[in-house]
Amino acid sequence: MKKSLVLIAAASIALVLSGCAGPAAESKGSDAKSSSSETSAASTTAPKSDSSFKDGVLTTAELKIEITDHKVIAVGAEGNEYGKKPVIAFWYKTTNLSAKDVSPMNFLFNLTAYQDNNPNAENKLEVGALPDDSFLESQTEKIKKDGTVENAIAYELDDEETPVDLVASIDMGMTELGKTSYKLK
Repeated sequence: MKKSLVLIAAASIALVLSGCAGPAAESKGSDAKSSSSETSAASTTAPKSDSSFKDGVLTTAELKIEITDHKVIAVGAEGNEYGKKPVIAFWYKTTNLSAKDVSPMNFLFNLTAYQDNNPNAENKLEVGALPDDSFLESQTEKIKKDGTVENAIAYELDDEETPVDLVASIDMGMTELGKTSYKLK
């Protein structure tokens, strides 16, 4: 029952965010030429100087999200028992650097996953089920100032070849801070 509620909450957040994140990667054209696995995108609005996304670590004035591991999980395998598509799962730590409300769910507000496998449109990935049951109770915890809480998140893959790009922003996708690409094999 708890897992169902968590899935419904995550899906609701994803739907709300998908309506707000339309122009998130308009500047991708200039990034396509880079051979680096991590690039910073130019944007019309300069990001805050204290915010960055490098080597899988997002740092803002309010929080730090550090991706500690990732893997592809097949349909039916542990962590994707109920899925209809394979997923890419990310394990991460969220640290509250301020007195503001921060939880592991801030990942959804600050990072968006894409697979660039459609020549005509952006392919934003849908959030999948929680890939690690050990985080059922902690994923919505309010993190104290200077506290750190671990969590995991999964995104449904559209294919198992195209790398997944995590794109970071501090304003729900309006200003891209940077991106990190994750190979699937």
